[in-house]
Amino acid sequence: MNFIIVSKELIRNSISALKSHFSINYGIKTLTEAFTEKLFYTLFDSNAHLDQSIDELEILFKKIAKISSKKPDALCDTIWEKFLEKLPLVLDNLNQDAAYILENDPASNSIDEVFLAYPGFHAIAIYRLSHELYLLDMLLFSRLMSEYAHRITGTDIHAGAEIASPFFIDHATGIVIGETTVIEKHVKLYQGVTLGALSVSKDMKSTKRHPTVEKNVCIYANATILGGETVIGKNSIIGGNTWITKSIPAKSVVTNTTITEVKIKELK
Repeated sequence: MNFIIVSKELIRNSISALKSHFSINYGIKTLTEAFTEKLFYTLFDSNAHLDQSIDELEILFKKIAKISSKKPDALCDTIWEKFLEKLPLVLDNLNQDAAYILENDPASNSIDEVFLAYPGFHAIAIYRLSHELYLLDMLLFSRLMSEYAHRITGTDIHAGAEIASPFFIDHATGIVIGETTVIEKHVKLYQGVTLGALSVSKDMKSTKRHPTVEKNVCIYANATILGGETVIGKNSIIGGNTWITKSIPAKSVVTNTTITEVKIKELK
């Protein structure tokens, strides 16, 4: 049997050539996750030393911003200042979200439980923080934060979506909210809900592709709502496993009419 011995140098050169058309710093993923956790500690932990935490956040932010955006240092400094200015408003919105979850979920026992143990709240929190980065044109940075939330909560909320507060996500797993989605205040979503596009094409990038959900709407598990022109009218209830591609008037109740039959087994 003949063996072909490939040298380490040849393998190295081949890999290097195949990587030559891009410049990716993979460590930015870990840095972004550390930054996100530091944000949570700074905003939510009553024992956090704010001056020290904000200084540490600044160092991480500028490092990530420089790698992800390749913008000049001076511009990254300015972007950090704008992001920092938004944190009190973000925290105020998150406090409203947490209170709304506590108010509406009969399984919740305390506000501490919501902040520490609710994946839906974690997904909302990371969305609100990444959304500010998105608005500051830090697109890769915001996407890395969104994907961190996706990994740890099972919820995929694009940072470009516009979501008012208060907002409630229960169970979280499997929820997808697309980039151009608009959600007004007092909306509740359950697991498996998709707010998506009717079709996907690169030339649609600058168009509204995802639905609008007006205020006081409840959308139950595994409902799918598609299309940029689709509007769910205020004060509506969308039942589980429904498929919607057209607008729904205000005060509607939408249900899946599939009939489930129950038969008693005959014992032999």
